[in-house]
Amino acid sequence: MNLGAPGPSHLGTWEAHTPNPSDAAGFVLAGGQSSRMGQDKALVNFAGEPLIVRSLRILHEAGLSASIAGARSNLSSFASVVPDPASELGPLSGVCAALASTSARYAVFVPIDQPFLPSSLLVFLLHHARITGRAVTIPSVSGFDQTFPAVLDRAVLPTLQSALAAGRGGCLQAFQAAATVLGQSVSCVPTELFAQTGHVTHPHALPPYQWFYNVNSPVDLERAEAIYRRRIA
Repeated sequence: MNLGAPGPSHLGTWEAHTPNPSDAAGFVLAGGQSSRMGQDKALVNFAGEPLIVRSLRILHEAGLSASIAGARSNLSSFASVVPDPASELGPLSGVCAALASTSARYAVFVPIDQPFLPSSLLVFLLHHARITGRAVTIPSVSGFDQTFPAVLDRAVLPTLQSALAAGRGGCLQAFQAAATVLGQSVSCVPTELFAQTGHVTHPHALPPYQWFYNVNSPVDLERAEAIYRRRIA
């Protein structure tokens, strides 16, 4: 599989010269109810900083502007917030609000609760979307498609809005439907393959399956802190 990416020794140069940075915008999905956490996940401290700070930094390190799609607390001191008037409908509502707010062709979405995502993965997914022209690009790990992070072409917005209005709020299903409407399929990038070749790396050498660890509850947070102390701190 040749995605036009260089070999590992040239990865830094490739990242630094990714074309047309203005055609992409980054968003943190932060409008969830955080019911399992018992408090707004965006403001939960992980490794000494709120998760919202960590998520925004992942986008910035990928060379992207960073806004917040939806918010349960006042997060405007961290970054600009795109209001999500239907956040109770789930993350698809935040995705639609973000896509409607930007003029960029591509929107890169990260969830608030995946603190181990490497910025190089976002760079690679966006690169893949640009050179393949796919409207929906997501990673897979261990053979399972991951809904986020996701790179979406704004052309998917009408289909996503229709799915939301019809009460079909599942993001992955809506992404698949949107790609089909455009005569495409969802592009799933096998994370392990490109980690093995060095095209995608983690700054602390975490294995790919840990990149997608979700911090949804206090127990999850405790486990994530343990991973951090063992592998990073």
